[in-house]
Amino acid sequence: MKKVLPILSLVVASFTAAQAQSEDAAIKETLQNYIDGGATGDTASLNRAFYPTANLRSLANGRVTSTPVKEFIGRTPKGGANWTGRIVSYSYLGTAGSAVLEMQLDAFKFVDFLSLMKIGNDWKIVSRVFTRADKDQPITSVGGGKAAVTQKKAVAKPKPKSDDGW
Repeated sequence: MKKVLPILSLVVASFTAAQAQSEDAAIKETLQNYIDGGATGDTASLNRAFYPTANLRSLANGRVTSTPVKEFIGRTPKGGANWTGRIVSYSYLGTAGSAVLEMQLDAFKFVDFLSLMKIGNDWKIVSRVFTRADKDQPITSVGGGKAAVTQKKAVAKPKPKSDDGW
């Protein structure tokens, strides 16, 4: 029994590492399908990247705009958007994830903040919030996975209302 436990631990650790590599590869593939599909005008790649009812949001004249993904893909220029894209970062846990992408064009860039979900065995972009920025404008990122230290205060818990939506 003493010899079996270390071997079992090794097998579990190897499986967990392989699964994480598999998730990384699947997420990167989805993101690369989006980058390449937009750059070359390959609508099949874009359809592989996005969930069919994904929404794309931005600000125009101070108002939030929403574009269905089918409309976005339909407006993809033949031959592509002539951008150079890169994955800035991504994070995931379980079936939820997020990513930041940067698409450089000649005079400006788009920065995409994406929400992803694992649906079945596939990672899909379910939401895209994006902004247009100057080419040299840096992306601000805060975090690094460290939990913030906070002081807990004794707070009375309010009695939930029956119609509070939860």
